[in-house]
Amino acid sequence: MDIEMLRDFCLQFPDVEEGFPFGPDTLVFKVKGKIFLLTGLDNDPLQFNVKCNPEKAEALRESYPSVLPGYHMNKKHWNTIVVDGTTSSRLLKEWITDSYNLVAKIKK
Repeated sequence: MDIEMLRDFCLQFPDVEEGFPFGPDTLVFKVKGKIFLLTGLDNDPLQFNVKCNPEKAEALRESYPSVLPGYHMNKKHWNTIVVDGTTSSRLLKEWITDSYNLVAKIKK
């Protein structure tokens, strides 16, 4: 996954807005006015922060080296995902979808 694939995936969800509220280097995706994903445009490899239920957030960090506590975020509710090739695109998309659903309050 690269930045364009990430952007395209995020924008396919209903009612998503993208912007740069923290400056030109941080792309933010919101639903209902609340952030569900943000990413630094200068990160190499690509990294992004997503919201996660606290129990799952901790379990993901223990299971995947590419999942870290959310950088500059509430570490109880946010994970930073490093897109370093060790995690499948399917899982990356699942975690983004989970974040969107948590923020949009969509039940599975």
